[in-house]
Amino acid sequence: MGTNQFFKQIYQNNKSVSGNLPSKTQAHLFLNRLTGFLFPVCKENSTSYDHILEEWEHLKTDFRNLLNPLKQQELQHVNKITEKYFNSIPSIYNILLLDAKAILTFDPAANSLEEVILSYPGFYAIMIYRLSHPLYQMNIPILPRMFSEYAHSKTGIDIHPGANIGNSFFIDHGTGIVIGETTLIGDNVKLYQGVTLGALNVKKEEAKTKRHPTIEDNVIIYAGATILGGNTTIGHNSIIGGNVWLTSSIGPNSVVYHKSEVHLLSRNTKKTEPISFII
Repeated sequence: MGTNQFFKQIYQNNKSVSGNLPSKTQAHLFLNRLTGFLFPVCKENSTSYDHILEEWEHLKTDFRNLLNPLKQQELQHVNKITEKYFNSIPSIYNILLLDAKAILTFDPAANSLEEVILSYPGFYAIMIYRLSHPLYQMNIPILPRMFSEYAHSKTGIDIHPGANIGNSFFIDHGTGIVIGETTLIGDNVKLYQGVTLGALNVKKEEAKTKRHPTIEDNVIIYAGATILGGNTTIGHNSIIGGNVWLTSSIGPNSVVYHKSEVHLLSRNTKKTEPISFII
């Protein structure tokens, strides 16, 4: 491909997407503004009641501007989506408070609710998930993933906006957690870093099927565990130990752990066979 042909292709690509996609920068700014509105602990200065009402309307305007490229010349529809989304935010806020309280309760290092809200990546990832999930449910294209990937880039926690997650969700540390699109998670579930709730295969024709596991209420999944498959269910009140690999269901009140074997050789031990390392 010659240079001129390359530039023409880039031009045509830009022309085809121009005006049809929300601005990534504006989407991130909206999220920052919305999360700051919900949790003013993130702001340096307090605001008046009148200012809160004014800010709410500004947020609606910003949101409409994000939707407009996706719903061109459907102003009535954009306004309807905006109202529906903002009507859901008060209940999302109450659920987020339960999430923050769960982190405060179960993390010995957490000293206050403000500390959790201000500085915990697990809470931030949950918050952006809960704000993107209603958009996914309303079949809004692109925007829910833009929201969730923003949180992913900031925290290392990848929660698909299509996942269904119950109340009082607890993520500790969080780096490397992956929660797939069709995952179902009950109430009072606790996840530690490096947990994967994924699919057994990635066939495109199965995209609309349930590909990811179901985690029932009060389950604890420790660091590095991998649970795969749409037919895999982890029964309520179960504990999944670190580094466990599961592709089949377990019943309620189960404990599953990975048994590691450590062999110590002293310097005086005569080696009869070489140790083979595979990396």
